[in-house]
Amino acid sequence: MTLTAPAPVAQRELEGRVAIVTGGSKGIGQAIVRELAARGADIVFTYRSDDDGARSTIASVDGAGRRAVAQRADMREAGAAAHVAQAAKDIFGRLDVLVNNAGVNRDSVVWKMTDEQWAEVIDTDLTSAFRLIRAAVPIMRAAGWGRIVNIASINALRGKFGQSNYTAAKAGLIGLTKTVAREVGGFGITANVVAPGLIETAMAVAMPAEARAKSLAETVVGHLGTVEDIAHAVAFLAGPAAGHITGQVLSVDGGQHI
Repeated sequence: MTLTAPAPVAQRELEGRVAIVTGGSKGIGQAIVRELAARGADIVFTYRSDDDGARSTIASVDGAGRRAVAQRADMREAGAAAHVAQAAKDIFGRLDVLVNNAGVNRDSVVWKMTDEQWAEVIDTDLTSAFRLIRAAVPIMRAAGWGRIVNIASINALRGKFGQSNYTAAKAGLIGLTKTVAREVGGFGITANVVAPGLIETAMAVAMPAEARAKSLAETVVGHLGTVEDIAHAVAFLAGPAAGHITGQVLSVDGGQHI
């Protein structure tokens, strides 16, 4: 029996697509922008204050032969989401992929957490995602196609000491995603979650050595993940191969939460 070689993986499967990525000037968000652009997408990305990082992101996208537009915005502001979605439509004429990545953490045990710490995390990590989904869905519905990918955390699935605000926001994001998946599936739109474990970012580098070692020991692969690991998962869920996947949580954690 003659075996045929597998078909080559499409490298530009997002050619002609337009994506919004929040928090795209550094870390996971920047890696997601780069990966989507490498697969053919043009990008609108948001950032809050890192102008140098935003310029670096734009340069990477230019290097991939695609176009990136940076939107400096505080996504906690009520009108920011609608403005960003409209910018994508005005500049590129469409919006196909939405990646809600922007997030902050303001850690404290619950009996010491302030209203401000709670509100900043909920507004940034959850409410801004809701607003962007609300703004993006009508554009996607009109086109009959769309991909929504929300970045949560494995800590939303298990809880984490000192992170009641963060885990509440990320758990809420999972619930939001599942409901949105039910509401928009009939319009050719999928909605999924990527839940990272501890990833090699500036935050991980700054962790106390004991906490980092504990997280590393939880993995079964023996090393922490990279921002590219998350970007690859997002790109898969944003592409045509994931068209029959919706309402799901994909943990990218090296087995940290088994």
